[in-house]
Amino acid sequence: MRQIYLLKFGGNALSGKDDLRRLSREVAELVKDGTEIVLVHGGGPEISAEMEKRGFKPVKIAGVRITDEQGLAVAEEVLKRINGDVVDCLEEAGVNAVGMPGYFCSECRRKAPYHGPDDTGKQVTVDLGLVGEVVKVDTQTVLDMLNEDIVPVIYPIGAEGTQHLNVNADTMAAGLAAGLKCKEMIAITDVPGILRDVHDQSSKIDQVTLGQLDDLIATGIVSGGMVPKVEACRQAILAGVGAVRMVNGKDPNNIVTDVMRGVPHGTLIVR
Repeated sequence: MRQIYLLKFGGNALSGKDDLRRLSREVAELVKDGTEIVLVHGGGPEISAEMEKRGFKPVKIAGVRITDEQGLAVAEEVLKRINGDVVDCLEEAGVNAVGMPGYFCSECRRKAPYHGPDDTGKQVTVDLGLVGEVVKVDTQTVLDMLNEDIVPVIYPIGAEGTQHLNVNADTMAAGLAAGLKCKEMIAITDVPGILRDVHDQSSKIDQVTLGQLDDLIATGIVSGGMVPKVEACRQAILAGVGAVRMVNGKDPNNIVTDVMRGVPHGTLIVR
């Protein structure tokens, strides 16, 4: 079995060219050592900022952005721009990288309406609009690129037929990692891992099983925007990914390199 690692990051974890260059240097070193890497990035903060700049009000439910046609157009524009920046930084570091939207290597469908609690705890039913989830991965497209020593850099715009869909980056990453049967998916976040107390970084949980995740969600320790992140991790593991690790992208150390060389970081989520 191939030892493929999927790295997922967003604007909260890595912001600006300096952060991207730091990650790119790590990727360059790993690729040089023969590691196969797929990158998936989001851009939530940048999308929200651009929407507000244009007079649109970003709305989320349970960490997922409700998306209409205008919101989708903004998301595509912003994500494509970020994708170009990521590819530029990787190439600057000596990595052969190609950027592309998720619909180049996956099939999606529109997500069903959300049923569950809103931010106040009230049970609601909400139509998410043009929001998608991955249902099939074109693994050959990705594997062909890896065979040519190309690092795919994927942004989370999917499609159902000809209709483009906004896909949560964690959801896109998990779908691709599952389809590729990755050895490990590394979610680069803006926190050290899953914390028992969000105000105490020393309360990090080093390893958690899927069953323990249920308890953390039920007790509210995992809440808000962290819920879709851990649910995406769960789906990836159930679909065959070896493990998912959440690490802190603001850590000045070589986190990703360390993880692949056996140095523990973040929270490891296992079955």
